[in-house]
Amino acid sequence: MPRVLISDDLSPRAAEIFRERGIEVDVETGLSEAELLNRIGAYDGLAVRSATKVTAKLVEAAANLKIVGRAGIGVDNIDVNAATQHGIVVMNTPFGNSITTAEHAIALMLALARALPAANASTQAGKWEKKRFMGVEITGKTLGLIGAGNIGAIVANRAQGLKMRVIAHDPFLSPERAGDLGIEKVKLDELYRRADFITLHVPLTDQTRGLIGKKAFAKMKKGVRLINCARGGIIVEKDLLQALDSGQVAGAALDVFEVEPARENPLFGRDDVIATPHLGAATTEAQEKVALQVAEQMSDYLLTGAVTNALNMPAVTAEEAPRLRPYMALAELLGSFAGQLTETGLKAFRVEFEGHAAALNTKPIMAAALTGLLRPMLDSVNMVSAPVIARERDIRCTEVRRDEGVDYETLIRITVTTERMSRSVAGTLFGGARPRIVEIKGIPVEAEIGPHMLYITNRDKPGVIGDLGRMLGEAQVNIATFHLGRAEQGGDAIALLQVDQAVDRELLDRLAALPNVIQAKALEF
Repeated sequence: MPRVLISDDLSPRAAEIFRERGIEVDVETGLSEAELLNRIGAYDGLAVRSATKVTAKLVEAAANLKIVGRAGIGVDNIDVNAATQHGIVVMNTPFGNSITTAEHAIALMLALARALPAANASTQAGKWEKKRFMGVEITGKTLGLIGAGNIGAIVANRAQGLKMRVIAHDPFLSPERAGDLGIEKVKLDELYRRADFITLHVPLTDQTRGLIGKKAFAKMKKGVRLINCARGGIIVEKDLLQALDSGQVAGAALDVFEVEPARENPLFGRDDVIATPHLGAATTEAQEKVALQVAEQMSDYLLTGAVTNALNMPAVTAEEAPRLRPYMALAELLGSFAGQLTETGLKAFRVEFEGHAAALNTKPIMAAALTGLLRPMLDSVNMVSAPVIARERDIRCTEVRRDEGVDYETLIRITVTTERMSRSVAGTLFGGARPRIVEIKGIPVEAEIGPHMLYITNRDKPGVIGDLGRMLGEAQVNIATFHLGRAEQGGDAIALLQVDQAVDRELLDRLAALPNVIQAKALEF
């Protein structure tokens, strides 16, 4: 009989579901790290919310653990890489909190518009300060959504009911989907310029960390009001403080913070800041939904092997897994490469399988490629949810197979079509298992991929290689490998560099400003 430990506060119904399905369950909340380390080896499954930290150390001690289920969306408290390395499936419940989080964002927006928390405190203190708390109407105002996925779409719907105009910035939002939602898709700078209220609905990724900082605030309409129920770290809090002091931002409502629990923060104690303790998912209904979902999903996996909302496991049979694993790794790498370079809305996604790859079960490979493509902007996407997200966003996905007249024994090529352009990247398996890129935008490039890469597009002119090497050397960034390709002499060229450390935005801007350099992007794998 499988055995599951529930280590965080979940609805009692979750334990009942496990028992009804024939699974032994223990509910032990508030365990110390040492206590959890001592006990985890006895369990096949671990059900958590956000309090339990599933670290690499805990995973190492979990000799029998097969699955970790997160009742909620974010898995910041789970070391997914460590779990994957130990063969432990990590599942979440990505849609159970959507309505609750969206409603909290709307509640904060209304409270911010009328300064309700400060007015309440003043009135209960025996004051009567009507002139001090002059608010603004939201009717007719423009709401800017940064992120228009599941939660953002619900916020848009509620805001439209309040007679607001809704605009949105989301690279993955197609014009068709925007039309269905009744919102206007705009570029980020235009959203800053037009929005009276801005609400955030994006995950915390390398691309969104620090997104709302000094430069962003300077582009916003003076007197804008900001709401964040997404993740702390997207807003640079010290820059927000300055924007509030200057009046550029009229107010902010924050449910999440750079450091949590946020017991101290320079933003606290201000009338123009509303703060709540990460309450986005904190309703009875939402907690009941995610608890039931995680119990059902974990039970299905432990009893039948069925996989739902797994972040690190594709739908692959035991017989196929050893053969497909390297192809899936290659496809996800190629998808991630294309996804990290995508800056406008996705319209179509094509995967071509050539040679040996054309004879495989391509469904999980397609899912792996799509996961890699979407993950740079949607960090909770997985091989189960990626196809659903693509359909919801009207991204056309197609596959092509060729097993004759090909240049490689096996090759996968991904072509991404956005609102502005099409871009392709192709790769093969070297030595049967090691992924290698062999073509970018039709230009031959032989390159192994490392954790930190630089992608440079340039004009094929003398001196570019020297300028790149000199600037990276001055910045103390060591080059591990340097790969070149060009379409024709004097035409478009590509440089793909593996470096020993992450490259910051300031250095990227300097690289992009070099003579004959068209674009400089940092890629992480």
